[in-house]
Formats: sequence, C-alpha cells, structure tokens
Amino acid sequence: MAGSPLPQSDNVQSNSTSTPKFALSVMTSIFFIWGFITCLNDILIPHLRMQFDLSYTQAMLIQFCFFGAYFICSIPAGRIVGRIGYKKGMVTGLLITAVGAGLFYPAAATAQYVFFLAALFVLASGITLLQVAANPYVVALGPSSTAETRLNLTQAFNSLGTTVAPLFGGLLIFGLAANATAEAHAEAVQIPYIGIAAFLILLAVIVSKTSLPVIASQEKPVKPLSFAQLKQYPHLLFGVLGIFLYVGGEVAIGSFLVNFLGESHIGGMSEETASAYVAYYWGGAMVGRFVGSYVMLRVSAHKVLTGNAVIAMVLIITAMMTSGQVAVWAILLVGLFNSIMFPTIFSLSLKGMGQHTSQASGLLCLAIVGGALVPLLQGVMADGMGVQLAFIVPVFCYLYIAWFASVGSKQQKHAPDAELAAS
Repeated sequence: MAGSPLPQSDNVQSNSTSTPKFALSVMTSIFFIWGFITCLNDILIPHLRMQFDLSYTQAMLIQFCFFGAYFICSIPAGRIVGRIGYKKGMVTGLLITAVGAGLFYPAAATAQYVFFLAALFVLASGITLLQVAANPYVVALGPSSTAETRLNLTQAFNSLGTTVAPLFGGLLIFGLAANATAEAHAEAVQIPYIGIAAFLILLAVIVSKTSLPVIASQEKPVKPLSFAQLKQYPHLLFGVLGIFLYVGGEVAIGSFLVNFLGESHIGGMSEETASAYVAYYWGGAMVGRFVGSYVMLRVSAHKVLTGNAVIAMVLIITAMMTSGQVAVWAILLVGLFNSIMFPTIFSLSLKGMGQHTSQASGLLCLAIVGGALVPLLQGVMADGMGVQLAFIVPVFCYLYIAWFASVGSKQQKHAPDAELAAS
C-alpha cells in the first residue's frame, strides 16, 4: 500500500504551479461541502421520522447507514488514495458523493424509506474517500509543528457548512413540507439534494483542473503495518477509539437536537423553529475552531482538548438535569467546545506515523463509524427512558476524550519515525 510521509512542508513538490496556500484554499471548499451534507442529516432525521412514523431507533438508521459507510469504505479508500494520489482521490470522492445526492430524487419519488437509506450510504461512501484524502493532505501542506492549527482552520470551514445547513434545510425541507401531502413531504428533499449534486460535480471539475502541490513520496510503495506492529503505537489506537466516541457523541447530540428542543418542558419548538436553533450548535463549533486555531499556537493541544472535553460533559449533564432555556442553551453550547476535538484527535493520532500516514488516516476514518453506532444506542435509550435522559450516552464519550487528551495521546513517544521507516 502506498502511504504519505511525515507531514512536513519540504515533502511538497516545489515545481507545482500552485502554492500550499492556494491548495489550502481549495481544501476549504471541500471541507465546507462535506460539513454541509453531513449536517443536513440532523434535519432529515425528524423530517423522515414524521413522514414514515418511525421510532427513535428506526430514525437513527439514517446515521447508521451514513456513518456505517465509513466503516465499510475507509480501508479501501486509504488504499485507493495510496494508489492514485490525494488529488485524484478527492475528485473521485466528490463524484461518488454527487451520485449519492442525485439518488435522493428517485428515493423521494418512490417515497420508500429504504431507498433514502441506500442513497445516504452511497453519499457517505464518497465523503469517506474525501476524508481519507483531504485530512492528511492538509496536514502535509506545512510544518508538522503547526499541523493541528492548519487542520483546525480548514475544519472551521467544515463547521461553516454545518452551520448553514440547518438553516438551509429547515427552510427548504420543513418549509416546503408544511401542511403538505405525504408525497410532498418526501419530495421536499429533492431540491436541496439535486442542488448539492450539481455543486459537487462543479467542484470536482475545479479540483481536477487545478494544479495542486503533490506530496513528493506519496507514490512510493510501503508495506502496510500489521496489527502486531500497530500495537507498538498505542497513541494511534487510542486515537481511533477517540475518533469513534467523539464522532458518535457529536452526531448523537445533533441528531436529537430538534426533538430535544421540541420537548414541552425544554423549548416546545416546532421542527422548523428548532432547526434554526441547530445552527447555533454547529455555529459554535465554527467559532470555536477559528478561536482554537489561534489558541493552540500558544497552548498545548493536549491541554486545550482536555479542557474542552470536561466542559462539554458539564454542559450535557446540565441539559439533562434542568429545563427551559437553561437546558436549551446548555446543550447548544456543547458545539462550541466540540470545535477543536476532531482535528486535534486526528492530528495527535497521526504524530510519528511517517510514511504510514495514509494507512493511519484510513484507520482513523474507519472509526467514524461511531457516528452510526452511538446515535443508535442513544435512540434505543430514548425510546426506553426519554430523549433528555438518553444524553447520558455522549457524557461517557467525552469522559474518554478527556483521558485520551491528557494521557493516551502522549504515548506517541513510543512510536519513533525510525521504527516506522524500518517496518
């Protein structure tokens, strides 16, 4: 399997007509669109739950199929990127995602829940390939000492997409479906997703025509690390579980926000009104990433990640134990402290992986399957004990992240580059 080298600026070929800064600006567009698509699920869940009269567990199959694609496709995606390179990998990912978005049109026409789930799986398969290609590419576009800052900056634009998506989706999906027939409820998703498909195709053309810096040794064949060898790098394995629980916790909260805010003793909001409030959750993540990219130039990434995880736990427990506006804003503020978690866990886990970075990236993206399983668990608990108390699930997710930040991520001292190079 081909892999990328230790992320450093001198691994970027200098004979390209493009610069790392320009390449980084191209990456922000990709990060934006996949954030936008992912967050639309938070609007799609209550919409399809109402249309098909689903239980919370059944509604969470949306996230199960979407994030389940990461589990199935991440390792093949890592191999694809290793063989064809980061740029072609991103173009391919954009086109597959466009196909998935286009499948929403026939799914809505047939008004069958299973077809929506199939379309989501294809869509997420393309996003998986984008994740595997784009995250390590951004890490490699500069010195390793500022990798966390650079990835946080691009993830901020991912958060811009997640902030805009609830407003856009709430207006078009809930707005068009208001007081409509069952068929119109299904067709309300056609316009947003066909528009997304068209934008993805345009972006794929732009990326394919753009001269991007090439990671110098990305095409060098590298033998994959065996599981026994991976155990020598516990910071990576701890990071895989960290990504699993972080994505699971973040997605579980977002998936239940509309229903949580609609509870009579919490906000008593309609679906359309609640969807606008979801933008505060994701908007907080956007603001936090811009701030976090600055703060981590001065404060250790380990300390920032630990503090954010602890505060997130306190806020969720507050939302579980209170009602009214206190509960509303406590749960929404979790987004602010989610902000730097994914890119920081990701980059800390890649430290010292050298020429095996693409394999490590594939494993980390594999762990995004947490977004399929954790919300499903919370859905089961919500059916049994109510939406509010079910938020105990993400509390335990953030507890582990706090441990990883303060202890588990520092195990990278046992993974020197020399050992990787010799493997």
